[in-house]
Amino acid sequence: MSAIWIPLALSLKVALWATAINLVLGVAVAFGLSRWRSPAREVVDSILTLPLVLPPTVLGYYLLVLLGRRGVFGEWLDRVGIQLVFTWQGAVIASTLVAFPLVQKAARAAFENVDPQLEDAARVLGLRELAVFFRVSLPLAARGITAGALLAFARALGEFGATLMIAGNLPGRTQTLSVAIYAAVQAGDDATAGTMVLVTSVTCVIALLLAGWLSPDRANIRRHRS
Repeated sequence: MSAIWIPLALSLKVALWATAINLVLGVAVAFGLSRWRSPAREVVDSILTLPLVLPPTVLGYYLLVLLGRRGVFGEWLDRVGIQLVFTWQGAVIASTLVAFPLVQKAARAAFENVDPQLEDAARVLGLRELAVFFRVSLPLAARGITAGALLAFARALGEFGATLMIAGNLPGRTQTLSVAIYAAVQAGDDATAGTMVLVTSVTCVIALLLAGWLSPDRANIRRHRS
């Protein structure tokens, strides 16, 4: 059973870290884009959405070019004793990259649905911009952000291509559940592969159901029916 639970535990750790990072970065970027009025906004949004459409192996190659020992940043990181290739932290970076657009897109839509009159009213009452964000904008957008975070968690949990390229397949160290499934199939261990596929599928279905239940559109439908 350790062949299943160890990769599952690592996958959950990687997915939770990636989701937490994306909540911070994705919400910040989404809020900035939702309030930025410029023709370049959609260009920036398209670039940030690229991880959704690019092959994971392409993303993994970019990460190797940037973070490998001879990469753009990798050589400097190596000098200060930081190594990301073939580590679980590298898997976190890969998962964060591929899941980022899901948080950013959902958060941006949620912020754009916030009634600006409520924010203006808070300013009139004397709240500073940071307080308006934390006490008005963020709470009103919370459902959409949470739904995006759950989708990002499911995506990070199932990430394979970019993770394999930058983190490798080291059992107990960097072998996530999706990589372990690939290794089990290659080894002809169909029973273990089938169990891991079932665990991954159930976890992702639960995350998707929760995301759908928390989506702002679904909440509006329930409110109108009641």
